[in-house]
Amino acid sequence: MVLRVGIREKTMVDQSTTTKQTVNERAILIISIFIAGLCSIVYELLISTTSSYFLGNSIKQFSLTIGIYMAAMGLGSFLSRLIQKDLLLRFIGAEILLGFIGGSCVPLLYLFFASTDSFGFMVLDILLILVIGILTGLEIPLLTRIMKYYYPLKINLSNVLSLDYLGALLATLLFPFILLPWLGTFKSSLIFGIINLSVGFINLWYFAPVLEIKRRTAFWIASISVTLYFVVMLFCANGLLAKWNDNLFRDTIILREQTPYQELVMTKGGEDIRLYIDRVIQWSSIDEYRYHESLTHIPMAVAPYRKKALILGGGEGLAARELLKESEFAEITIVDLDQRVFDLAGQNAYMQEVNGGSLQDPRVKMVAEDAFTYLENNQDYYDLIIADLPDPTNESLTRLYSKEFFGLVRRNLSAYGVFATQATSPFHSNRAFWTIHSTLEAAGFQDVKPYHAYVPSFGDWGFIVATQFSTKIEDVELRYEARFLESAMLEQLFYFEPDLRMEEEAPINTLDHPVLLEIYLADWRRWSRESSY
Repeated sequence: MVLRVGIREKTMVDQSTTTKQTVNERAILIISIFIAGLCSIVYELLISTTSSYFLGNSIKQFSLTIGIYMAAMGLGSFLSRLIQKDLLLRFIGAEILLGFIGGSCVPLLYLFFASTDSFGFMVLDILLILVIGILTGLEIPLLTRIMKYYYPLKINLSNVLSLDYLGALLATLLFPFILLPWLGTFKSSLIFGIINLSVGFINLWYFAPVLEIKRRTAFWIASISVTLYFVVMLFCANGLLAKWNDNLFRDTIILREQTPYQELVMTKGGEDIRLYIDRVIQWSSIDEYRYHESLTHIPMAVAPYRKKALILGGGEGLAARELLKESEFAEITIVDLDQRVFDLAGQNAYMQEVNGGSLQDPRVKMVAEDAFTYLENNQDYYDLIIADLPDPTNESLTRLYSKEFFGLVRRNLSAYGVFATQATSPFHSNRAFWTIHSTLEAAGFQDVKPYHAYVPSFGDWGFIVATQFSTKIEDVELRYEARFLESAMLEQLFYFEPDLRMEEEAPINTLDHPVLLEIYLADWRRWSRESSY
């Protein structure tokens, strides 16, 4: 008597043995389905996240990834009909190839970012999504056809799809809470490449007796070679990342840390200490005083009352250092999303040297919370609110320059309160600067005054001060002696040369229509292209 068990035909000599083998085969194939679904989604999350880091606009990157990935999966499913025999071998081959390409996706993107322009980077990005999507699209039909020997069609389809979707769910939970904060994108890519290859290993080992020996040997060699490649890459990952970062940052990296929210890098070159967040410079110790004096001393001089101040962002304590010069402030609250920034500002010797130990002052209160959420829930009023936030390089940051956000700021100000925000460069990102200005006016502030100052590390940098009462800059006197600012130069700071003035009416940035993001990225892409010539 001949019985088909899984993909093979065997003479029934021992029913119990056959039943046990059938159960084992089912278990192996079920595990394969689960891991395949898990790995493919992790690859797409890794590609989307890495592209967002390098190119900005995460909504665009994730949308493109999802759309291209789903279309590629459809193409892979369509192509699976061309495979008529050796289903298990073809499945194992697809897993080895998927593990190699998926595991290599982030290292390849890092390499291309350092060696090509944004167009070349996007070409590779799309190719990786396409190949991973096609291979993933092949997996499900092949596994469904292999599993048909164990279950009726309706049960078979529900088993395969439910396990694949369950693996996808686990991937979406692992990625933001474990993989990204603890391993980072580079190592996660390599580790999941190895996990993906394990599917090929398990199937090669268990189904070895029914696989053609030549191709089985070739697949073993390929699997072992790729796994060794990933192990070596993991072993060298820290050195490779350090070398790659050295190419991006001109000075020696003295701290590099991936938090749940962002990547923090601190560099040291001579006496110059620099802090970067997601590869964007935040300040240089050589000239940061120009930026922070401009951001804080002018609104502090405009404010008629100075009892309570709120700093949004600025967890490194530099804006607080300047506000603490005002003896009238009884309380200064700093709201920063990332608790790790507070920790470093209070514990790192280099940062403490720059911020003067401002976070240890008893008047300073630190709150690790999203600025938008804090303003929504806050019941106090502030005489001065300072927004020392990063540039609007992604959707999360762009909303902190929206009409709705500025409306919340206005609601949290006292009747004669003053708000000031950094507003990007009026030279390098002129349209973004004036969009922030127009948005503040649309949010209901009666008096909105833009000004700018030269900060060597940044270039010409813009700020905006907004109030509910009229102010005359010629009547403003600085309250404290500063390294950069003096009262005689204030009118000059509020003067904009013809090439920096708003040429046409700037749009308003809202939560529903975040126009600022694309405006900002387009401006900086233009300068990036020009600097590469």
